[in-house]
Amino acid sequence: MHEFINMEITLYYFKIPFWRAEVARLALFIGDIPFKDYRFESQDTEELKKDGKLPNGLIAPFKQLPVLDVDGKIFAQTGAIARFCGKLSGLYPKNNEFEAAQIDQIIEAAQDINYLVTLSGRDKEKERLELARKILATKHLPKWFQFLENLLSENKDSNFFVGNKISIADLAIWRLLGWLSSGLLDGVPANILEPYEKLNKLREEVYKHPKVNEWMLKTYGKII
Repeated sequence: MHEFINMEITLYYFKIPFWRAEVARLALFIGDIPFKDYRFESQDTEELKKDGKLPNGLIAPFKQLPVLDVDGKIFAQTGAIARFCGKLSGLYPKNNEFEAAQIDQIIEAAQDINYLVTLSGRDKEKERLELARKILATKHLPKWFQFLENLLSENKDSNFFVGNKISIADLAIWRLLGWLSSGLLDGVPANILEPYEKLNKLREEVYKHPKVNEWMLKTYGKII
């Protein structure tokens, strides 16, 4: 029997398959860790914005999501939740501090990239937004993609970021890149990843994972 089978785990996030929650959702699913995937409805969001209250009656530490509830104890922040779920599922090392740090740097890089995207969309005036997104797509994202490409090139053991098996680092970047190349972000072309052979190989590897496919089909009805 799985040593964590008796834990009661609930992940709170919105309905979208965004990387901040998908990395934790998938880590738990891949590790066969039972959890409740609570997706916020509009009334939940209003309560959260108003006083940080979660549907379980507890208060989100920073009045934002994701939040993880483990046996009635909660904590927040994407990286902390991803590492916790990764440890439970074997997708984050417990006894190799260097590999843990290598994975941590990828999670932090994903946060930095996400922040750049957020900044680029803050000005709603059309011309300013277009300029900000042009700079994002031609300068900032290519720079960060090349950083990630270089790190993947350094790993001679696999197409993953660390060692020879999938980790939360791979899940985070896979889902983040899916968003950035979706064509849904104004000014960011859907083919933005074409020059990056290693990043595309990473995405292929994650998509080939049977549990990833199972999760996508079960949860969203298609591979996205």
